[in-house]
Amino acid sequence: MKDKTLSVEGSEPISRPGVRRRQIGVRLTETEYAALEKVAWKSGRTIGDWSREQLLRAIEMTKNGACSPLLLTEIIGLQMFLTNVLAPLVQGDRLTTEQYQDLMRHVKANKHKAAQQVLEEKTE
Repeated sequence: MKDKTLSVEGSEPISRPGVRRRQIGVRLTETEYAALEKVAWKSGRTIGDWSREQLLRAIEMTKNGACSPLLLTEIIGLQMFLTNVLAPLVQGDRLTTEQYQDLMRHVKANKHKAAQQVLEEKTE
C-alpha cells in the first residue's frame, strides 16, 4: 500500500495512506472471538483495527528479531535465577531455604527493570 502525497502551492505536502484493498480471514471459536473482542474494545479499537495493528506489529518484531516484552522479561528472570543459583553450586556451596526465597524475591522484583534495560540498549 503506497501513500499518496498531495501538494498544494504554498503549503506543506499532505500525505494520506493508500486504500486498503486486501483482506484476510480467520475462523475463531465463540470463546476466542469473545476474548479478542474484549481486548480490542479495552484498547478503544474495533476488532479489525486491533487485529491489523497486532499483525503488522508481529511483522516488525519478526524483521527486527525481537520477542515480546513479556517473554523477554521471563527469559531475563530465568537468566538472573540461574546465574545466582549455579555460581554457589559450582563452588560446592548450598543454598538455604531462606537464601532461595530471597533469590526468588530478588528475581521477581528486578526482572522487569533488567528486561527494560535490555530493550533500551537494543534501541540505542
